[in-house]
Amino acid sequence: MDPGKTRQKEVANLPDYQNIVSKSILTPAKGCVAHHSFTFSLNPYVGCAFACKYCYVMEMPQAKFRGKEWGSYVDIKSNANVLLDNDIRKAKKKGQRISIFMSTATDPYQWKEAKERITEAILENLLNFINDIDFLMIHTRSPLVKRDIELFKKFGDKILVSMTIETDSEKYRKIFTPSAPPIPARLKALKEITEAGIPTRISISPMLPMTKKVAKVFKEATDTVVLDTYSLCNGGSGDRTEQMGIKKIYEEINLPQWYEKDAYKKILPILEKEFGHVNTIKDECSKCSLFLT
Repeated sequence: MDPGKTRQKEVANLPDYQNIVSKSILTPAKGCVAHHSFTFSLNPYVGCAFACKYCYVMEMPQAKFRGKEWGSYVDIKSNANVLLDNDIRKAKKKGQRISIFMSTATDPYQWKEAKERITEAILENLLNFINDIDFLMIHTRSPLVKRDIELFKKFGDKILVSMTIETDSEKYRKIFTPSAPPIPARLKALKEITEAGIPTRISISPMLPMTKKVAKVFKEATDTVVLDTYSLCNGGSGDRTEQMGIKKIYEEINLPQWYEKDAYKKILPILEKEFGHVNTIKDECSKCSLFLT
């Protein structure tokens, strides 16, 4: 069954979808994204049907100005491919390095992608510029990503597929991200991509409550993980998360200790035992304007 249709059945209120004509598709990278050597972000959609309760995007000016609940709308950039041609040529003309993070403010493989195939078309177009592109990171939490395995292979070592999996517990996933894809489906998809020889990683971002089995479960899908929390790359304080009321959720489920800034230090040794070195989003990003989710 189509992975998009599978999860949509569990979502009571689907977003309002509309096609839009966007002005650009490559946005100059800022904050943590720029710090990690990406020069552009690429968002095929505006808004996100997964509507994660902790998503930093809902606190950004664009979302605030929209005046609608996060997750209630998704704009489809119908002219994305035309824009991509123009934006890449402009970057080349300026002598800019092209290293792309897809995506920072939406999910490129949310449910509507199964029908619209905007991300797929973008990947096909990017391959036309493969000699001009330094790197492409696909950042998603959707099992639909495995659809494009054959396209990923063509990027060789210029690509990384990063799957956000914040916990190994479906119980806690349903509390914090009830409209997002199930954890087992994400792990299965990532394992298939890894076994296809494509570079992959799991992004534990942000870290949610999890079990002691997390490292072994994750190791079955990839050899690389990166760990982030609400505060490691959020101005070092987690103020924005406080404003969204995330702390209250932890209190309601009687797990306030998992919200503490140093909670990740209890999980890090467990991950390191299985994976060896584990990267974290550390203090070097303390001045960034966003963290990766």
